[in-house]
Amino acid sequence: MSAVDRIEALIAPPLVDMGYELVRVRLTGSDKKVLQIMAEKADGTMTIEGCTEVSQMVSALLDVEDPISGAYDLEVSSPGIDRPLTRLKDFERWAGFEAKVELEQVVEGQRRYRGKLLGLKDENVLLQADDGNRIELPFSDVRKAKLILTDELIAASSRSG
Repeated sequence: MSAVDRIEALIAPPLVDMGYELVRVRLTGSDKKVLQIMAEKADGTMTIEGCTEVSQMVSALLDVEDPISGAYDLEVSSPGIDRPLTRLKDFERWAGFEAKVELEQVVEGQRRYRGKLLGLKDENVLLQADDGNRIELPFSDVRKAKLILTDELIAASSRSG
């Protein structure tokens, strides 16, 4: 189990108890490590106070468990407008918006796709590619995905925020 997997398993349950959902954990850097935690409330919101609350809980937990060797900086944030899509429900929730999806394996001759999210079919992400074709991408093969900042996304975010 990787350090990121251990951290996710360690912090996800207390986050849920606090009313938050874990969006992503990322550990970057070799000389100067940075642990990035993205979280949000179930309604997709996150306040500065919420980031502080999550940061304090995560810091205390990681000080005790010590899953990362050496020094690191902790960053806690909301996913932001052009958020990463890391959970199945993210692809459903953000259907209708533009996204970039990068896969582990080649599907229909390519690994990177861009287009409008159409939701889910079973465990597959449905995407209408820029060329108009509808594609099913296996969620299990998604390496990374994120929303693309568009006027429509900004307008939708300002309405819900």
